[in-house]
Amino acid sequence: MTEFSGKVAAITGGASGIGLAIARKLVALGGSVVLGDIDDEKLENAATELGGNALTVRCDTSDLASVEAFAEAAFGWQGRVDLLLNNAGVGGVRGKLWEVDPEAARAHFDVNFWGVWNGCRTFAPRMIAQEHSSAIYNTGSENSFFCAVPQTAAYIAAKHAVLGMTESFREDLPEHVHAGLIIPGWVFTPLGEERFMKFGMDVADYAEIVVPQLLANERFVVSHSYNTVRVNERIDALNAAYEQYASRQDGDEAHDVRTVLAALTQKRS
Repeated sequence: MTEFSGKVAAITGGASGIGLAIARKLVALGGSVVLGDIDDEKLENAATELGGNALTVRCDTSDLASVEAFAEAAFGWQGRVDLLLNNAGVGGVRGKLWEVDPEAARAHFDVNFWGVWNGCRTFAPRMIAQEHSSAIYNTGSENSFFCAVPQTAAYIAAKHAVLGMTESFREDLPEHVHAGLIIPGWVFTPLGEERFMKFGMDVADYAEIVVPQLLANERFVVSHSYNTVRVNERIDALNAAYEQYASRQDGDEAHDVRTVLAALTQKRS
């Protein structure tokens, strides 16, 4: 997709923050949006703001049945969905890992991981059946690649999991349905306390950066350039470990899963 006029996006967590900012931009580009959220008041405000270009639906992404109802409403509205943003998320459970209530961590995963899974599971078959080009994007985080905020193990683990799930999911899809990962850095949203979040990037500025990437079907949708410093800190340490203890040598591809599977597949064909 290179433009959005006449197209429809479904966005979970769409009544505030990044979801609403992207919705505003897509509507400005001539598109329509279906916004799912658990906050009735924010849904009502979004509907008032965006008017006939938006359909709002109460959706709890941690509940598969609720996501299925959201999908039914989205496809039933204009008969198509061209872009799905599995964007709904909650802030992390704070504290040292051994001090965090395991049930609170599981509840966190229900939204930040399983909510994304539910969206992919529910929308993918319908978008495949449409046959025209479409895209599914999952909202990860800079925390999908490094630990930006200390003592948020559940949040960081969930965002790492969304990265891995998205990379696997994209290989399951046919060519006409793209999948990618949105990687927000620090953006001023309601995800955390305002006294802290206010130092993040303005959400409207963020939408201006990322929407062109969404419409270009980029694999990774990026924004905060300093993230590369943090990402490279991890990659450099990883490469150093391999160089010292498991450096490349002739024939080492013999135990590479992708190489072996490709060879076996070629033999069978």
